Amino acid sequence: MAFDDPAGTAERAARSGGETAAETFRGRLDIETKDHAADLVTQADRAAQQTVVSTLRDATPDVPIVAEEDDARKTVPEDGPAWIVDPIDGTANYVRGIQFWATSVAAIEDGEPVAAANALPALDDVYVADTSTARMNGEEVAVSERSNPAAFAVAATMWWGFMGEGRYGDTLARLGERFGDLRRLGAAQPTLSLVASGALDAAATPISPNPWDAVAGVRLIRSAGGVVTDVHGNRWTVDSEGLIASNGAAHQQLVDAVAPSES
Repeated sequence: MAFDDPAGTAERAARSGGETAAETFRGRLDIETKDHAADLVTQADRAAQQTVVSTLRDATPDVPIVAEEDDARKTVPEDGPAWIVDPIDGTANYVRGIQFWATSVAAIEDGEPVAAANALPALDDVYVADTSTARMNGEEVAVSERSNPAAFAVAATMWWGFMGEGRYGDTLARLGERFGDLRRLGAAQPTLSLVASGALDAAATPISPNPWDAVAGVRLIRSAGGVVTDVHGNRWTVDSEGLIASNGAAHQQLVDAVAPSES
């Protein structure tokens, strides 16, 4: 098994899944919950996943597919190639009619992300990366050049308030003390795409994201010249604890804010 043009295939699959999801955006939806009341899934998630999987199967019939919904595979193979799919990253935004959601497709080989595409059809934006460049709507992008933490816009990528013990509020407070602007936009892959394009300077979460919430964005940011680590400052992998992504200029300050016991 091997990839042939993984970035191009990822883009085609993400665009096709995004088009399927867009057909019912701001329309009538059957909404279900998964692990908790804010963890949502709709028929649009399932339909978009079917479209993405069909596109990938046509192009690479023997490559495993890791995907969020239903009975799809959930673990990333340690060796060889695999696709990682999130049919609608930001379902909570999607069901509320908020345009900030994406269909995400990533290619990974021997545990290393090698290509990615995040399609945001409601915003008419598509981010694509191979191992050397990141592009938004066909134009090459790069992480921001800001170096002053007081000028940074930092996003919390995941919701971990359900963990209790004040950890969510405490982490946000530390980030707010150290950086100029703090956001949470409700969808991990679009948020990581904004770091890659330089619109945001950093994004972070102390909890370990699912691969479909992270891998594509990690490839985009690295290809755009950014840095992605775990909460200890080590290079991020699919097995890492947490995720901290930035333009690299104030990365240690982010690590100190997200995991102060390790600093």
